[in-house]
Amino acid sequence: MATETTQATATLTANFARINDQIKQAANANKRDPSHIKLLAVSKTKPVSDIVVAYAFGHRDFGENYVQEAVEKIQQMSSYSDILWHFVGPLQSNKSKLIAEYFDWMHSLDRIKIAKRLNEQRSAHQSPLNVCVQVNIDDEQSKAGIAPSEVINFIEQLQPLSRIKCRGLMTIPKADVSDTERRASFAKMQDLFSQCAQRFDNIDTLSMGMSDDLAIAIEYGSTMVRVGTALFGKRD
Repeated sequence: MATETTQATATLTANFARINDQIKQAANANKRDPSHIKLLAVSKTKPVSDIVVAYAFGHRDFGENYVQEAVEKIQQMSSYSDILWHFVGPLQSNKSKLIAEYFDWMHSLDRIKIAKRLNEQRSAHQSPLNVCVQVNIDDEQSKAGIAPSEVINFIEQLQPLSRIKCRGLMTIPKADVSDTERRASFAKMQDLFSQCAQRFDNIDTLSMGMSDDLAIAIEYGSTMVRVGTALFGKRD
């Protein structure tokens, strides 16, 4: 059992080193500073022991998709006070209080109703909740997110909400498309992000790119890539 644990730790550590190296190479290829691109380790369905290994490697940003599972992990790891917890999944309004209470970031904001709830439910003793507006860049009927044409107006409506801080945009582009099509989607996001950054304070985050397309996302200005499977292995 000890041998298996040691092997799992070695594999996980090697995966983190490899993905960090991919980020560095993609940044250098596009004349970008690698330190300006954050790796978000998406740890959904993975045990706390994996997060502890990643923490020991030096990682501090972890993403979760399922509220209840995430809260249990956060509570178990309360002594790791410098971890930043990011919620990256779809949010039901009845779970917003848990996001407001336990998380540092939320990447999937696409309704003003939810924004207002988060603002009301965030404690005055906490720093503002960092949020990214989810953009449905490819206009997919089955996907959450708001239309690109609505983004500026949406962020305008967030400005009076003092307990949330809009940090940028997030997108999940269409799956199973060519690199050419993906580049077109990422280029549209890069342009939209640039418009938002010029218009609003605090906009510094473009959450875009996952295991299979992080190099292309970095080419088009991503500042945060969300990687799960390539780090932790297949989902349980």
